[in-house]
Amino acid sequence: MASPDTQRWNPVLALYVAVALVASMGLPFVRVAPNRLLSGDPIFLGDVLQRQGSPLVVALVLAVFTLLVFAIGQPQRRFTQALVSVAMAASLAGLWLLASHVSSSVSPVDHPLQRTALGAGFWTLAALAWLTALDAVARLNLATLPRLIVHIAGCLPLLLSLSEGQNLSLAKEYANHSDVVGPAVVRHLQIVLLAVVPAVVIGVPLAWRMSRSAVLRQGLFPLLNLIQTIPAIALFGLLMAPLAWLAVQLPLLGSAGIRGVGMAPAVLALFLYSLLPIVRAALAGLEQVPADTILAARAMGMSPWQIFWQIELPLELPVLLIGVRTALVQTIGLAAVCALIGAGGLGQIMFDGLFSAANELVILGVMPIVLLAMLADSFFQILETLLKTPAP
Repeated sequence: MASPDTQRWNPVLALYVAVALVASMGLPFVRVAPNRLLSGDPIFLGDVLQRQGSPLVVALVLAVFTLLVFAIGQPQRRFTQALVSVAMAASLAGLWLLASHVSSSVSPVDHPLQRTALGAGFWTLAALAWLTALDAVARLNLATLPRLIVHIAGCLPLLLSLSEGQNLSLAKEYANHSDVVGPAVVRHLQIVLLAVVPAVVIGVPLAWRMSRSAVLRQGLFPLLNLIQTIPAIALFGLLMAPLAWLAVQLPLLGSAGIRGVGMAPAVLALFLYSLLPIVRAALAGLEQVPADTILAARAMGMSPWQIFWQIELPLELPVLLIGVRTALVQTIGLAAVCALIGAGGLGQIMFDGLFSAANELVILGVMPIVLLAMLADSFFQILETLLKTPAP
């Protein structure tokens, strides 16, 4: 198989360009509706460029398309990939600015309820630009830290362009719910941390005990695997009745917030989901600790807990962080479903949009969840890189 530096063409980029052409011609770039509940009339990218796009915008679009076609058939050198990644980062900002320009031109001042929603064409092109940039950065073969720096730098043009687009439906939904988004993010993080932190505190010692007991390992792993197969809604239902009964039998628990709905079943369910990746990663890390090191520690008179805290835990930490990262990202996503049982969080905004058929409100709830998951994943990648880097 040809290496990235000698490959004569990029099939991934070719696929992205083909899909982008189909999306730009067959999917609406934006939709203009008299209010937030109607789907509205579609406006395609071709119409935007023909009627409202300046010659400079058209020239930039053609330049980006020409660059991508050129990059498909060229040897995949670092310069080519760097150029493609820069072009895609600029394209993300350009798509937003172009949609903002359309919304400003079609939204009259005397119709405040009129909405210009981002269409399927916009989201498809934005996703393809993002994937193309990720593919180009991956082909640069950078180390973890430089790669993350490049990713952050690539987001800057889009972040700077977000100051525009106040007439877009997504921006209007944020303006109408700005007092809710912040508390929802805090609540979402509270649910996640209350589930993951206890899972780490309990899961790591549990894995240590399982490493010394085959019977415990054979008994617990099937149970943890079974919990992973239970859908979140079903697990909530299984936990609601026992917790409601406990709240009735022990009023002190009820006054503390432990009841059949709300935070208690949500946190408990997410805690159970988080145990498997953490326990499995901790156990895998313990099994990689050299036996000679353990024997030397015992010969020095160290107790089992001293061996764990001073030798096994530091040596297993890089592997353990992989499990914690998996559990954290998984929990950030699953926490959205907790809104169905009254736990709140960003899922509340998302489901409010679903129940009222307001697509932009759904996106307003989903986007912070995706951003939180990406930030958590990047943070743990940095930690893993720092732990794997040998000391000078």
